[in-house]
Order: sequence, then C-alpha cells, then structure tokens
Amino acid sequence: MQDTTPTPNMATRLIHHGYQPPAGFEAPMPGIHKASTVIFPDVAAMRRREWKDKSGYTYGLHGTPTTFTLEERLCALEGGRHCVLVPSGLAALATVALALLRQGGEVLIPDNAYGPNKAMAAGLLAQYGVRHAFYDAMDPASLAAAITPATRLVWLEAPGSVTLEFPDLPELVRICRARGVTAALDNTWGAGLAFAPFDLLGDGSLGVDVSAHALTKYPSGGGDVLMGSIVTRDAALHLRIQNAHMHLGLGVGANDAEAVLRALPSMALRYAAHDRAARTLAHWMQQQAPVVQVLHPALEGAPGHAHWQALCGAARDGEGAAAGLFSVVFDAACSQAQVDRFCDSLRLFRIGYSWGGPMSLVVPYEIASMRRQVPAHLRPGHVVRFSIGLEGVDDLRADLQQALHQAFGGA
Repeated sequence: MQDTTPTPNMATRLIHHGYQPPAGFEAPMPGIHKASTVIFPDVAAMRRREWKDKSGYTYGLHGTPTTFTLEERLCALEGGRHCVLVPSGLAALATVALALLRQGGEVLIPDNAYGPNKAMAAGLLAQYGVRHAFYDAMDPASLAAAITPATRLVWLEAPGSVTLEFPDLPELVRICRARGVTAALDNTWGAGLAFAPFDLLGDGSLGVDVSAHALTKYPSGGGDVLMGSIVTRDAALHLRIQNAHMHLGLGVGANDAEAVLRALPSMALRYAAHDRAARTLAHWMQQQAPVVQVLHPALEGAPGHAHWQALCGAARDGEGAAAGLFSVVFDAACSQAQVDRFCDSLRLFRIGYSWGGPMSLVVPYEIASMRRQVPAHLRPGHVVRFSIGLEGVDDLRADLQQALHQAFGGA
C-alpha cells in the first residue's frame, strides 16, 4: 500500500503512514506487540470494549496479543482457565492477598513458606488491619485448628522453602474446602509439571483455588526475567484478582513476555534435566562426611517423601518429578566459617538467590532465624541450599568435592 497521508510534513507522515502489512503471517513464535495506547476504529467500538475479557483490547495494562497468548499458555500448563501476569512472583503473592483480604480478615501461612510472603503478612497486611497466623504444613491438624471465622485465605507451599518438606497437599486442600476458605498455592517449585494443582487426585474432584507462580524460575529459564502469574479456574475469583490487578496498575513488558514465550517449549526438557542432575548430586552428597542430612522430597526418608510420591511419583512415566533444588545440613560440629568457606570455594556454583536458570547456585541459611520453631525432623547443623543448573553433572560433582576438601579437609 502506498502512503496516502495528504500532507507534505514528514513528521506527520511518519506517524500516520498508511501502510498495513498483509494478514496471514504465521511463524513458530507469536508476534510481539508493544503498546500502552490501543487504537479504536471509532467511538462506538471504544465504548463497547470490555477490559475484563479477552474479546478485544483497551489499554496496554489490560493486555495485548502477546500477553494474552502467554496467559493462555500458562493456563494450559497449570490446568487453569484464567490468568493474569504480574512483574514478579512476589507480586503474584501480594496481588492475591490484596484481592482477597480486607480489614479484620485473616491469612494463614505455613511456617516453612517463602520468607517474603511471611514478611508481607507481618508488615504490609498488618498495616491494613489484616491478621495472620502460621501453621505447621506437615501437620494437617495444625491447619484445621488455626482456621477461624475470620480466615479468608490459606497459603500452601509444596514443598516448603529451603528445607523442602513435602506436605499432604490434598488433605490441606480438603480442610480448606470443608471450611469454605480459599486455598492458594505457591506453585513455583511444581511449575505445572510435577503435579496438576487444580487436579490433585487425577479425577477432577480436588484442586487448589489459586496457583501463584514465579515465572522468573523455570518458565523463564534464563535467570534474566522477573515475572509472575496468578491462575484460577473460578470466574468470580478471577474477577476479584483481576480487579485488584487493575487497581494496582500492574503490567509486564512485551520483551519479558516474549522471553517467557520463547522458553516455554523447552521447559519440560529443562525441568527434567535439572531434576535428574539434582537427584544425582543429592545422593552423592549423602555419602560425604561433613553432611548429616540431605533434604530433597524425592529421596527415601526425606520429610514428606510419601506425600511427594503420592502426588508427583507418577510423572514422567513413573520416574517422578521434582525441581532441581536440594539442601544439605552440615554437621553442627563444623563451624559457620567452614561452611562459608565451602560456599566461597565453589567455582561453578555461584552465590545468589533464585533458581531455575542455567547456572547452579548456592546459598547458606540460618533456619533458626527464619522459623518460629526449628522442625524436629531437621538435624542440628548448618543448612545450605543448592539450585542445580544445566552444567555437566560430573563437573558439578567435582566442584563440590574440591570445595568440601578446601573447607573441611579430606572430605
């Protein structure tokens, strides 16, 4: 099409150029649409369009073809029907809380949950008059006893943060359902691959109400994108979350959405590779002298292993599925200086938060400062968490071995 703009002014012609590319272009990756302003053909169309559904476009914050495509693919991944995108995993947790809680209400959080979620309840939500309490995720009776008439939201996490205890997730959901309380799962570890959050029993009878997911981790896969998602199946619940999402003005960049869309096709392959390498190294670390406990839900004897087996064991043709995380407990006889030296001596494992990217990471933790009570199943000592990347397993094992020798000598 020729430029038909009736003006000699080049600035105007460059903005209002009349060319439109032909329809029908198709490629493996969807097109990337960047927009704040969305153009309407006429005033009537502007008045007709509704931002709450995907029947059209109104403004960049409310969706573009790129973000709609990503949302629908994430629904397919997790088994949901509705999705909103937010700038981070923590933003997903915060949006759910702000959508479902109000003054005088209460949220219950596992004591072994992601630390910033607990801190948000004690800080921001408390400022708004929302109460919070913690429960023992490994004891369903603890959750049942904690629910009060004021409870509006229960957070679930499988497995727990850092110490990786795997709860009886179906039983926790049954308790929430029986009491009429919304059950929201931080599903970053499971990632929609280890188990189906909205179909925990495989027969469609039981599932969580909300799945919050840090797309920063496995869906992105590169360690270079911050993004989160909130997936639901209930339309009314989704509308409450969507309204909060709109009022908070949350949005994600088109290039970040593109990065996640590009990574999703390889996600199952990467997840399996992280998993196999992590299990190999977790088994090897069990044999090392300074290590008194290895925490990984797929290992026999790990806290909640039977629950992991029941929920995740049938995945990948019976191989089971787990994220590429495990933690070790170094003997209490070791000094903190030795443990820190071990972490500092690693060459391939880098010191840094997050996980799910190509590079292996290590972080030491002080569990006593993170929990109301140190779990009875945790052996005394120093906890170090590993995120296994995509390096060669033999290279990672050699790196662990040399660091053990540097820090503990002869290990």
